[in-house]
Amino acid sequence: MSKNKPSLPQGTRDFDPATVRKRRHIFDTIRTVFELYGYQPLETPAMEQLDTLMGKYGEEGDKLIFKILNNGLGDPKNLEKATFAFQNVLAGKNDPNLTERALRYDLTIPFARYVAMNHGTLTFPFRRYQMQPVWRADRPQKGRYREFYQCDADVVGSYSLINEVELAAIYATAFKKLGIPVDIRVNNRKILAALAEVCGGADKMTDITVAIDKLDKIGLDKVKTELGERGLTDAQVSTIESYLAIDGTNDEKLALVGALFAGNPTGTKGVEELNHILNYPSTPPLTVDLTLARGLNYYTGTIFEVKALDVQMGSIGGGGRYDDLTGTFGVPNIPGVGISFGVDRIYDVMQELQLFPTNVHTGTTILFFNLGEAESRAAFGLLQQLRDRGIPAELYHEQAKFDKQFKYAEKKEIPYIVILGGTELAARQCQLKDLRTGQQSTLDFDQLLTADFI
Repeated sequence: MSKNKPSLPQGTRDFDPATVRKRRHIFDTIRTVFELYGYQPLETPAMEQLDTLMGKYGEEGDKLIFKILNNGLGDPKNLEKATFAFQNVLAGKNDPNLTERALRYDLTIPFARYVAMNHGTLTFPFRRYQMQPVWRADRPQKGRYREFYQCDADVVGSYSLINEVELAAIYATAFKKLGIPVDIRVNNRKILAALAEVCGGADKMTDITVAIDKLDKIGLDKVKTELGERGLTDAQVSTIESYLAIDGTNDEKLALVGALFAGNPTGTKGVEELNHILNYPSTPPLTVDLTLARGLNYYTGTIFEVKALDVQMGSIGGGGRYDDLTGTFGVPNIPGVGISFGVDRIYDVMQELQLFPTNVHTGTTILFFNLGEAESRAAFGLLQQLRDRGIPAELYHEQAKFDKQFKYAEKKEIPYIVILGGTELAARQCQLKDLRTGQQSTLDFDQLLTADFI
């Protein structure tokens, strides 16, 4: 038997009961908001065909996809194929003899695959939400994990910008309910496409967006260096620097961008779309962030990113419009737009800012002390009736000293204990104690079963 201490893979975590309850509070809050806006639940498999995922996230994203080795590679009959396949992989190529499947990188591409496979039976616009784990072979650090949950909401089958307004409202509503002050930032990929066109052509789009997307992390000088390394000239880098320097109010920024791309239809369209969203009735407060790029290839229009205020943390939400994502699966002309909540980062923010409600921590409400065979039988009958009322209750598992049972209740943060000894049993009474206040009272069984436990 191995004597090595058990451990977890880097970038993954166990969740104890208290943590699970807090995470459930986040999930339930977001789910309530999704359904308030008419979204339906959907789940997809943890793994997808490799060719479903590859090429959808850009050069940087493809490197972070967790690939799954094929079964039977250790079989002597397959060694020659496996050896050759490994050599292909080491040369930077994918080989179906080695791997044909991968863990999902996000929820958007699997959703697009689902829509492509089922478009004939869906009612459009189709609104779905999805809450499942995703995996990325990233370097673990604060707020960044290799296994983490996403909560997505997407609308497909509609070009209407009302969808963007509603998704912004979903963000604002959900974070208000969670108590997190946020800055919801927006940009438009058409504006970035216009920047690429001005800087030499549409083929520069990926190089520019991947570099700009790192601005917050590595700073302007390193972004300029990376742009140069990606083949942009000094004049083109200078144009991008001028673009990144645009500042002011939302209206001022869009006016300056409109002037910069005057005569460029793509840029003009991007500015028009942002103005439409910003000036739509009941649009929540948004910040135009021209440095926002969202370095994923499939975005085509509005893009979102959410930052928590008063805490050092990366984005806790993001998304955007993708008007032909299903086209990569042979089903063109189904537009879509969606957003994602980063639950793990949201948890870290709420933990740091102490935003979780106090009742989130509570599991069992009432603990019956075990004071003997007859007493425990009577207690069990009472706690079952309390459970029927929806009140979480438990009986200490064995007869033990008061001190041991008190410590159990305190460690589990159980607010109430019930003491039912021989004297109380004979009188059909019990002692109810609130461990938070120290207040104790004598109740008849009927009074216990109808009491309000808060």
